[in-house]
Amino acid sequence: MEEKKYGYDPAEEDDDYYDEPSAEQDKSIRGYRIVIGILSVILVAISLLYFSIHREQMRDNQLLAADRDSIQAGLNGLILEYDSLRYQNDSIAESLTKANELVEQLKQERRWNYNKMRQYEKELGSLRTVMRGYIRQIDSLNTLNKKLITENVGYRKEISSANLRADMAEERSAELENKVKVGAVIRARDIRLTALNNNGREVSRIKNADRLRVDFALSANELATPGNKAIYVRITSPDGYVLTTEAMPTFEFEGSALSYSAMREVDYQNADLEVGIYFNSSGFAPGTYKIELYMEGRMIGSNDLAMR
Repeated sequence: MEEKKYGYDPAEEDDDYYDEPSAEQDKSIRGYRIVIGILSVILVAISLLYFSIHREQMRDNQLLAADRDSIQAGLNGLILEYDSLRYQNDSIAESLTKANELVEQLKQERRWNYNKMRQYEKELGSLRTVMRGYIRQIDSLNTLNKKLITENVGYRKEISSANLRADMAEERSAELENKVKVGAVIRARDIRLTALNNNGREVSRIKNADRLRVDFALSANELATPGNKAIYVRITSPDGYVLTTEAMPTFEFEGSALSYSAMREVDYQNADLEVGIYFNSSGFAPGTYKIELYMEGRMIGSNDLAMR
């Protein structure tokens, strides 16, 4: 009987421990490897897709930012144009307010997308359309204003010429009217002074006179208006005083009240008319007496007469 050895004997180890893998195990391993490979491909594809989407989003964000900057620049430009056109016009002021509001919205906007961008672009387009309308209206008004200015200058020249002609005509009319007035004045000629006594007889020495008589003739004048005429006589003594009565009557002459010696009304009919006016008094002194005759606000004659 062979003696049994103690210790490790490889020959005695179970041969099943080192058996080759079975076909079923090999199939499972290959399946795992295929799954891992597919997952790896999917992971790579997802990664590539992610990076692609990320790059696309970055590019979109850059485009959106560029669009936003472009819209904001356009709005700022419109604001400057609207501000230059603002002249107490409610419509322009309203458009300017709208543009300012859009700029503020752009500054405060945090979430951007193409819809919002298109909305802002639409608002900007509307404001630009309104601006073009204002510019066309202003151009039309400027053209009309130039035309009106040209016409106004022409009218002013015509008016100035007409005014000049009217002034000249008025001057000629006034000159003619003045000539007519001057020509219509009734003149007194042949002015004389006579000393009389109480009986109405002429005396040679004025110191003996009790009354004075002023004789003259009103000249014929076809241009004068006929009718009753009031004639005022002023007799100035040699010592320079106007002879008058105790009542000291006056008449109007060139805005002043003049005292007079005597007055008489006559009926003048555009023909020569002999007139005599009396002044009653006494104590006359010899010397040169000045006679002045007034009628219808004018002095119609005067004369200096020496009395003995």
